[in-house]
Amino acid sequence: MKLWIAFLSLAASFAVAQQAQYDLLIQGGHVVDAKNGVSAVRDVAIRDGKIAAVSEHIDPATALKTVSAKGLYVTPGLIDIHVHVYASTGEAHSYAGDNSVFPDGFTFRVGVTTVADAGCAGYKNFEDFKEHVIDRSKTRVLAFLNIVGAGMRGPKYENNLADMEPQPAADMAKKYPGLIIGIKTAHYAGPEWTPVEHAVEAGTLAKIPVMVDFGTNHPERPITDLLEKKLRPGDIYTHCYSGLRNELDVSGHVNQGMIEGRKRGVIFDVGHGGGSFAWRIAVPITKQGFWPDSISTDLHISSMNTGMKDMLNVMDKFLALGMSVDDVIARSTWNPAKEIHQEELGNFSVGSAADIAVLRVEKGHFGFTDMYGARMDANQKFLCEMTVRNGKIVYDLNG
Repeated sequence: MKLWIAFLSLAASFAVAQQAQYDLLIQGGHVVDAKNGVSAVRDVAIRDGKIAAVSEHIDPATALKTVSAKGLYVTPGLIDIHVHVYASTGEAHSYAGDNSVFPDGFTFRVGVTTVADAGCAGYKNFEDFKEHVIDRSKTRVLAFLNIVGAGMRGPKYENNLADMEPQPAADMAKKYPGLIIGIKTAHYAGPEWTPVEHAVEAGTLAKIPVMVDFGTNHPERPITDLLEKKLRPGDIYTHCYSGLRNELDVSGHVNQGMIEGRKRGVIFDVGHGGGSFAWRIAVPITKQGFWPDSISTDLHISSMNTGMKDMLNVMDKFLALGMSVDDVIARSTWNPAKEIHQEELGNFSVGSAADIAVLRVEKGHFGFTDMYGARMDANQKFLCEMTVRNGKIVYDLNG
């Protein structure tokens, strides 16, 4: 008899599953979808890991599982295009090693579902990075390939002009299209243009954008020339609020090169990091109307324990600077998806990947610090309640 009851229960469950139109329904949240111009209370339905429907009302009887998001924001999964996650080698004091973090421990709990590693690996060690981190991560990990063949392993490697060959970098990028989504140049201490020029050449050969961390400031290679002459439309200037390369000129105005670069189509990314975001730079620049195109963390073992902390903390800072919730979310979802040419991400179009962040905006008294420890007070911040990756709940704060 017990066996027969169990069989009937199993059969009933199977019948329900067969009849259900959707696997998961997130109901009653404020949906922000910049691509489709939606900022309103909507229901979001998921089937087979894809967005199946977005509507003012979807009958919960059509879903196997329904989650109430009333009073919360429902956004595409956050996309952080500047992280360091090549943490598998054991190399000390290296971003292809101990300076990096494994992504899954620091993504889902803040609503991030996609990251782009910013140049930890070059063409010589990318496949090791792929095998040991990218292929083993639940987080979607994409990569900017370092123009330095040996990758981001400290000054000995990053200042070696002989190891910045465009063709091998382009060949590796073309071997993994859609996974290697750009070329990175970073940390170069010399006055030559070689790293930038070779990165742009590799990017041109592979038809992908370049991200530039401009390294040490030199009068021989001013930021104005970088942004007005060297970079192409669609290339990305990261660390745009660092103040380390004259982003704010001596008169207190936005560097004219940044204004002209934006007119040319150069993209400006936050890349907060442990030493690349200062309130004394960000406040006057944003007051002059120069907002970032994308918000990113520059996540690594130092930045996550100092002023940066995590993706939501960086987003909070732009709320504190006066950006609207919708604009902050756009710069953390759809804008970065476009910048790295992954337009199937960062939106709720039917058929898009069902990567979702459910966020609460908390009210209270909060403090946010920059690279120098300077503090700005604010009265709101984001908290991640739930994260969905490929249609599966992978983080749920309050059950």
